[in-house]
Amino acid sequence: MKLADEVAPLLRSLAALQRVLDSYNDQGVIIGGVAASLLGKPRLTADVDALLLLSVDELPQLLETAKREGLLPRLTDAEAFAQRHRVLLLRHQESGIDVDISLGILPFEVEAVERSTLHNVGTITIRLPTPEDLIIFKAVAHRPKDLLDIQTIIESQPDLDKKRIEYWVTQFAEALETPELWDDIVIFLQ
Repeated sequence: MKLADEVAPLLRSLAALQRVLDSYNDQGVIIGGVAASLLGKPRLTADVDALLLLSVDELPQLLETAKREGLLPRLTDAEAFAQRHRVLLLRHQESGIDVDISLGILPFEVEAVERSTLHNVGTITIRLPTPEDLIIFKAVAHRPKDLLDIQTIIESQPDLDKKRIEYWVTQFAEALETPELWDDIVIFLQ
């Protein structure tokens, strides 16, 4: 099997997700492994993630929009789950790829979407956060793969606004009472 054959399902799910985001007037951005692969170093990812600035009151419309793009709930109570956890868990039916849409509301999330830019990926155009904002998202998620993504983004992006990264990561570290959010990435920024 060729690499293109392996990547095609991911690209189809990514295109479907971007069409959903497009229907919300640039209020969404692709995050996660896809963004890390494009802004840092390519790596395998099994799902597609996005952030959408949307109220939980608008979940029924989002579910309907997603359904038109072949993105169906992974849970029987997907709307209730999304209201509690602010993430809508979907699956792209054609490809079988999982798609997670986080519902943003925080000032940082609003800024990240406002600062996002369009990128061409093959035949599709997707909206990505700035490298700095993706680092901040990844620092908050703080899994081992996120720390590796942060390192590769920093290595690939020499002109980062390190003050922005420090400001937001330390804000989250304080709010979440987890100083390691900053402590674990500052070494990469030196």
